[in-house]
Amino acid sequence: MKKNISLLLALFVLLSPVKVLAQASPQAFSLQQSIDYALQNRASLKMARNQQDIDKAKVGEIRAMGLPQINAAADLGKNVIQQKSFLPAEFFQDPDNPNSPEPGTFVPVVFTPQYTGNATVTASQLLFDGSYLIGLKAAKTYTELSRKTTEQNEIDVVEQVTKAYYSVLVSRERMELLNQNLYRLDTLLKQTQVMFEQGVAEKLDVDRLRVTYNNLNVEKQKTERLLTLGEDLLKFQMGMPQKEQLILTDSLSEVQVDMAKTNRNGFNYSNRIEYSVLETQRDLAMLNLRNIRSGYLPKLYLNGRYGYVAANNDFSEITRSRNWFDFAYVGLGLQVPIFDGLRKHYQVQQSRLTLENAKLGFESLEQGIDLELEQASTDLTNSLDVLASQRENLELAEEIARVAKIKFQEGVGSNLEVVTAETDLRQAQTNYYAAMYDALIAKVNLDKATGTLLIK
Repeated sequence: MKKNISLLLALFVLLSPVKVLAQASPQAFSLQQSIDYALQNRASLKMARNQQDIDKAKVGEIRAMGLPQINAAADLGKNVIQQKSFLPAEFFQDPDNPNSPEPGTFVPVVFTPQYTGNATVTASQLLFDGSYLIGLKAAKTYTELSRKTTEQNEIDVVEQVTKAYYSVLVSRERMELLNQNLYRLDTLLKQTQVMFEQGVAEKLDVDRLRVTYNNLNVEKQKTERLLTLGEDLLKFQMGMPQKEQLILTDSLSEVQVDMAKTNRNGFNYSNRIEYSVLETQRDLAMLNLRNIRSGYLPKLYLNGRYGYVAANNDFSEITRSRNWFDFAYVGLGLQVPIFDGLRKHYQVQQSRLTLENAKLGFESLEQGIDLELEQASTDLTNSLDVLASQRENLELAEEIARVAKIKFQEGVGSNLEVVTAETDLRQAQTNYYAAMYDALIAKVNLDKATGTLLIK
């Protein structure tokens, strides 16, 4: 027994660190995996889907109005003060009784028993209601609007995650170049220090390089903090806890930023979720107008009641089944609207104007989409031109820095030339990655403008 316990304890000790390490291990995500994770875990999307379920439940609530309505009620009580009715005195005239009430007067009489009880089941069924029939048609449209609203929220999340992911990719690539620059400057600084000790270089040369190295190191620290902040933002956009570790598997070299990748020839306004939402809102406005007009139609109900009633001056008697008598009723109920103070008339006017505004909204939205497409296309074209120019500048700056370093080491160049070349190189790198980020963001904006950012 002791041996088994020892084995279990040993197994627990061996497995516990593995479990802890497994929990603490970072998660690897590509861009698509990050988007999929966000679509499943983002709190705002969960709320939107809950709202979609709420809207479905509201549709079910409306549909329930056309189903049979059945209710049961029971009542058993004592008439503490029994109600009296008045009968003419002539009903109680007795010629042989001198105390008979005088003619022309009224005599109070109790008709209500001291104890009464009843049990009833009522049922009603809507047979015809124009508003209800239109409401059934609107139910599907209303559900569709709720679904499209959720999809619109999903597109916003995809946009936010994509931009945050690209931001981290650019920052990490820039961080890698800064490390390379620091390594190169550190090597050059050490070589210059040796040259100074040998009397080949001046103390000013060492100081200049050290200042450049220190500035670059500060820039690296700032970039590290911005990178951490960018990763935290990406986790937030994904709906991931901040304590989780994150690894990005995609690289900038895999990202294709090309105008040819975005096809505008087959663009259709209905590709945009905003346009689709507006179409559904127009349909709902039309159904609402029909619903108000149907209020002029009569409503027909089928009603029925069945129950038992009992009454007695003795409570013990009312509890016996032989003193309960049943009753039943079946009939039709018709409600015909005649005059409502012109309320529906003004409701129709409002609904017509709402429908007209919905139709005018298409014109405004189409113009806005056209402008957005043109602007996004122009931004991407300009960003690609700037990116190509900055890439060429970066290559030239790298070559200038390389040549300046060689000339200085061979004694045919100045240290100031090296420092200037390194400064220009850092600026060229900053400009290049800024242009890369702008191009990536412009690509995302164009994909969203064409309605291709999220395709299901």
